[in-house]
Amino acid sequence: MITFVDLFCGGGFGARGAVSAGAKPILAVDAWDLATDTYKSNFPAAEVLCSPIEKLDPIALAKRYMPDVLLTSPECTSHSIARGAKPSCEKSKETAIGIIPWIEAMNPRWLIVENVNRMKKWGRHQELISTIKSYGYEVNDLVLNAADFGTPQARKRMFLICDREGTAITPDDLKALHNRSNKPAKSIIDYSGQYKSTPLYKDGRALATIERAERAMKVLGQGKEFIIVYYGSDYAGGWQSLDSPLRTITTLDRFGLVTWKGNTPYLRMLQPSELMKAMGAGSKHVLPHGSKRNKVKLCGNGVCSPVMEIIFKKISQAYASEMEIAS
Repeated sequence: MITFVDLFCGGGFGARGAVSAGAKPILAVDAWDLATDTYKSNFPAAEVLCSPIEKLDPIALAKRYMPDVLLTSPECTSHSIARGAKPSCEKSKETAIGIIPWIEAMNPRWLIVENVNRMKKWGRHQELISTIKSYGYEVNDLVLNAADFGTPQARKRMFLICDREGTAITPDDLKALHNRSNKPAKSIIDYSGQYKSTPLYKDGRALATIERAERAMKVLGQGKEFIIVYYGSDYAGGWQSLDSPLRTITTLDRFGLVTWKGNTPYLRMLQPSELMKAMGAGSKHVLPHGSKRNKVKLCGNGVCSPVMEIIFKKISQAYASEMEIAS
């Protein structure tokens, strides 16, 4: 069984994909206690540490853990376009460089680094790649959209998939390992009625919210459900159809669902259970801790499970091919 250590593990969405592919988490680390509590609830057999990685001794931990894969998702907030005009924090960005001592100590065959696409514009991005190569890795620098892997969310992310044995991997190689069809946003909606909607036109409703909805209704007509999109770039007029994958989940409560009762439009926010479906985590994954706001944040910080599942299937395929050649 392929084993992995999970740095910046979050709520375990990426790990869920790896486990679905047959891998086993043996150690996970995150600086947020809610993330580590959530991870432990989902993967109780793994050791889970709540700490910044720079405060831990990877050499000491390597005496107990020598994983096949080092899975890392360094802080992305200072790279992300979602932060808007806020000044970036170089210390946050440099958490990516902080994985190097772990590579040295644990000597994994495979290394995976996941982050937002804008990390490629970071001044030290090429330094990171060159350093990884200096340890003997073939670095496959890929941009993958979760929607291409059967996830009901359009979420483009950078993945450095690195192998000490020189395996070359392309996006097409990964897409060939699954036969899932594209999933629209409507596939995540809970129509049970347990979540209360309120009339779109009510006292106190923000004018910007009404304007977003009216732009959608102008295109779709009355009686058609849609999603209002708050925050981030407004290139689609602040709304989206339910027939396409959900736009990228962020750490903020971003999506409102507009439904109809007769000729009256109603609005409610999407719930964490729906956002979890958009992350592709499946029914086995749970978010038992924290407020709604924090559960949304866990989703927004996560790695879509189906993408990581396919990456780990590719790793398993590489091992299988090597064993076949050796025999």
